[in-house]
Amino acid sequence: MNARSSAVALAAVAVIGAAAPAAADASPSPSQALPSALYGSADPTYDGVWRQSLALLAQDTVGVEPAEKSVRWLVRQQCADGGFASYRADPAAACDAKTVLDTNATSAAVQALAALGGHDDVTGKAVDWLKSVQNKDGGWGYAPGGASDTNSTSVVVGALAAVGEKPEQAEKDGESPSDALLRLALPCGGDGDGAFAFQPDKKGRLTANADATAAGVLGALGRGMVVEPGGTSQTEARCAKPGTPEQAASNGAAYLTAALAETDGHLMSALAGSEPQPDFGNTADAVVALAAHGATAQAERSVRWLEKNSADWAARSGPAAYAQLIFAAHATGTDPRDFGGADLVKQLNATGPAPQAAAQDKAAAEKDDEKDPGSPFGVWWYVGVCLVAGVGIGFLFSGRRKQQQR
Repeated sequence: MNARSSAVALAAVAVIGAAAPAAADASPSPSQALPSALYGSADPTYDGVWRQSLALLAQDTVGVEPAEKSVRWLVRQQCADGGFASYRADPAAACDAKTVLDTNATSAAVQALAALGGHDDVTGKAVDWLKSVQNKDGGWGYAPGGASDTNSTSVVVGALAAVGEKPEQAEKDGESPSDALLRLALPCGGDGDGAFAFQPDKKGRLTANADATAAGVLGALGRGMVVEPGGTSQTEARCAKPGTPEQAASNGAAYLTAALAETDGHLMSALAGSEPQPDFGNTADAVVALAAHGATAQAERSVRWLEKNSADWAARSGPAAYAQLIFAAHATGTDPRDFGGADLVKQLNATGPAPQAAAQDKAAAEKDDEKDPGSPFGVWWYVGVCLVAGVGIGFLFSGRRKQQQR
C-alpha cells in the first residue's frame, strides 16, 4: 500500500520539522554515497527501508531470489528494540533517543522478511515493538505516540498477518486494530460514501481519502500487500452500516469502484495549487484492495489502464513503484513480465543489486567464456575431442591437466 504518501507528509510536519524540505530533493548530496545493497538512487532519508522492503517482497512474489547483501542490509537496519527507522545511514551505530522509529517501515520490513523466510528472530522482535507502541484506540500512527491513521494501522495489520498472528486479537486496553479502522470509516450517504479517512480533522470530522481507503480495505480484511489471484468475484457492493470490518471493507471497495469508474479506471490526486493528475500509485493500491475483496472486474479494468499508462511514472519513481505495479499485476493474475509490453521484474531488478539467480547466471556465463574455443583451454578440449578416437581417452585428460598447470 502507498502508506508513504500520507504518512511521510505527516512525519515531515510532526517529527522531522525544519528538515522537511529535504524530502523534495530526489537526489542525495555528492557527499552521501548510497549503500550498494540499496534499491533505488534517490535520497533514502524518508523511504530507504520502505522501498527496500517493497522491492524484496515484490521479487519474492514473482519467484526471484534477492541478492543476499540487500536482505542483509535490511536486517541490519533494525534497532535493538525491534523497530526500524525510515533509514539509517550507518547501521553499525546504535539507535538512540534521537532515532525516529517508523511503524510503516517496520511493518514493511516484517512483511518482506517473513515472505523470504529464515528471519523469525528479526520479525519477532519487530512485531513485539509494534505491539508495544500500539495506541489505546487499537490503531497505530506513523511514529510512536502519533494519532492513529488508517494507512499505518493497515500496514501493521499486514505485518501481523505475515507472521501468522490474528490482527484482530492484537488489543490495547480492549481495543483492536479493527476497532480503530471502524472509527475511521465514513458512514453511508453524502460525500465519501463508505470510504475511509486518513485521520479525523481537528474537529473530529472524517474526509474520504482514496489512498487511505485502499489501505483500509486491506486492513479491514486482515491482508498484507501481496494478494494471491483468483479471488471469488463478488456482486457490486452497496454501502451499509459498517458494523463489522468485513462490511467496512465492502463499503470501501464500493467507494473505490465508483471513484475508478468516474475516471476511466484510475484515481486522481492534486497537490495544493495544481491541477488534478492521475495517481498511479494509489490506482495500483486500489487494484490490490479490490482484488482482495473480490471486486475483480474493476480491478482488471484498472490494471489494464496501468499497463497502458504507468511506464513513465514507474521509471521516474523507482523500486517502490515497480513493486506496487507487480503487486497489482500479481493480484489480478496479470503477467508482470509482460505488463503492457514491459518487464516489471527486469525493471525492478535493475534498480538494485542483481538477484542471486542472475548473479549465478552471470558467473556461469563467465565460466563458459573461459571454455570457448578462443581460449587455450577450449583449444585443448577441441583437439582432444577430435583425436580421442585415434589416440585414446588418456590424451584428452592429460592434455587438460597440462594446460591447467600452465
